[in-house]
Amino acid sequence: MVNTNLISLLAEGKPTFTDGGIAAEYTWLIVVLPFIAALIITFFGKYLPLKGAEIALATIAFIFAFSSYLLYLNVIEGVASEFYINVGSIGSFDLEFGWVVDGLSIMMYFVVGTVATLVFIYATNYMKGEVRYTFFFTSLTLFAGSMLVLVSSPTLLQLLIGWELVGVCSYLLIGHYWENKENSSAAMKAFITNKIADVGLMIGIIVLALSTGTMRISEILYQSTHDYQSLKSVAYLAGVLLFIGAMGKSAQFPLHVWLPDAMAGPTPVSALMHAATMVTAGVYLLARMFPFYQGMASQALDVVLLFGVVTLFAAGLIAIVQDDLKKVLAYSTVSQLGYMVAAIGSGAYTAALFHLWTHAFFKALLFLGAGSVIHAVHTNSMREMGGLRKEMPRTYITFIVGTIALAGLPPLAGFFSKDEILASLNHGGFSTYFAIAVAGAFITAFYMTRAVVLTFFGDYRGSGHPHESDTMMTTPLLVLAGFAVAAGWVNIPGVYTGFTDWVTTRKNPIIEYHPESFDYFALSSGLIAGLVGIGLAYYVYQILGKPEDGDQKIKIDPVWKLLENKYYLDDFYFKFIINPTKSTLANIVDKFNTNILDRTVNMFGIAASYLGNLVYEKFDQGGIDRALNASSSSTDALGARVKLLQTGKAQQYIMYFLSGVIVISLLILLVL
Repeated sequence: MVNTNLISLLAEGKPTFTDGGIAAEYTWLIVVLPFIAALIITFFGKYLPLKGAEIALATIAFIFAFSSYLLYLNVIEGVASEFYINVGSIGSFDLEFGWVVDGLSIMMYFVVGTVATLVFIYATNYMKGEVRYTFFFTSLTLFAGSMLVLVSSPTLLQLLIGWELVGVCSYLLIGHYWENKENSSAAMKAFITNKIADVGLMIGIIVLALSTGTMRISEILYQSTHDYQSLKSVAYLAGVLLFIGAMGKSAQFPLHVWLPDAMAGPTPVSALMHAATMVTAGVYLLARMFPFYQGMASQALDVVLLFGVVTLFAAGLIAIVQDDLKKVLAYSTVSQLGYMVAAIGSGAYTAALFHLWTHAFFKALLFLGAGSVIHAVHTNSMREMGGLRKEMPRTYITFIVGTIALAGLPPLAGFFSKDEILASLNHGGFSTYFAIAVAGAFITAFYMTRAVVLTFFGDYRGSGHPHESDTMMTTPLLVLAGFAVAAGWVNIPGVYTGFTDWVTTRKNPIIEYHPESFDYFALSSGLIAGLVGIGLAYYVYQILGKPEDGDQKIKIDPVWKLLENKYYLDDFYFKFIINPTKSTLANIVDKFNTNILDRTVNMFGIAASYLGNLVYEKFDQGGIDRALNASSSSTDALGARVKLLQTGKAQQYIMYFLSGVIVISLLILLVL
């Protein structure tokens, strides 16, 4: 919802905040240290006791501590400052890098620092004995560092650099087990899909830069809220283009297809990617640029809202039919990102960020819990699990906590953030979208309960004897479970709305509708939907019979097949886009290679051969060789004549010497 008082509010002056002092000034350490650490791990990691993991852990622990202090400062004072370093210029555009320290960036620093620290601790044990252990921690450190570059960016250029670095690192991590073609294909799929979306982002950045004359985000947002005509004329186009970029990173329908396949990477990668890095980048971009959308590109928000609602519903349905535990969580992430995007589309960007905050903790918990299960049973298939609540009690209890938080039941974190999104849709008058979002809450509760029952209830259906993971893997689960319970308590409408105050501390203030009391209709709708989803799934998969037989009781073949084939989107892309493109491109490349490259190379070869023969015959044989032969002949002739003087008689040698002295003396006398 666009606030009509925004421009007049901004005209009155900026809110009161501090510059963050020395802490804000040294925030560049958060951005730079991961890259230094990655270099150290690369060159020296294999010689260290923990093969480089200790460097990665120390670095990310520092980032966690520093970001915690920044969050503390922001809570008690409110911090908003920007720092720039000019490294040159291109035409009229300054090439600037720096860092921004405000409520939004600090929140992201803390989320990345907290989740990454726990994931890194978990990974030291999970990845023990795996191939390329040191390289894994190099890539993981770069992954976290790239995300920090992105969220700290005060300019669109730096944001784009961080954006692309995140994509490159994801390619390395998803394809970590590249020996398996399926894994390398998944990495390539993620990379290419994101590159397609990135074209929209890059064009959008160019449009904004040319229309505003600057790459500074703060200046662009200032113009957005002060009715600059040059920007106003391209605002809708730029808003849609930026959103296309966000659709790739944040896996919005129909560009979501890469994210489930990205589960080919190690589980710690999945946890970090889905909770605190890559997939949150699109939501962050929309939130950072929200004053632009609210001030000039409000019509583009309609597009954002539509795709968000479609994504949250469509992805949730696919999760119901998945047998792979990690892919259930992957489609769940896509669905929850849809909620965040829908919230931004409705104008409630703080609700989106609040859900990003809570989702980071309970989704990291669920992925690491899934990793603990997979580590114990050596399979991703829930058909080969079951009965694990007895063998893995700590994993089971923490996974239940994450499930309840995701399902949106009180008093856990997901309840408060999801309720706020539902309230924003309801108050905004988006009744149809509100109904779909409530249906999405039911679907979320259903597929997560199904996953819990298939994994932890009934009898064990796998091979071997599963066991609980060790302390290095379960301790992060317990910490994240605490966050999954309490993270939502920092923003309870009508009670305490601290999170909203923290995250909106910025130089470009935004006023948007924020419920100061519970929307009881939205609250009750979401709560009832969640409870019905949990109850129905438990009834179907546990009470009616064996969990593994539950799918047969709800299976509607045409619909089930449609969902199993993911709406045939992959087939459509391969048939109508990838294969024609590959064949067409292959033909073009072949013709270019045959008719241009080969002919060019052959021409150069013929020319080189002719020149070589010319040089050999004319210059080498006719010139150099002839001159050398002539010199040799002359030397031989001279040597033959000189040889005649060598008689071996001392008398003659004395005569030659005296003759020489006489001749030289006469010459001297003549000269004098």
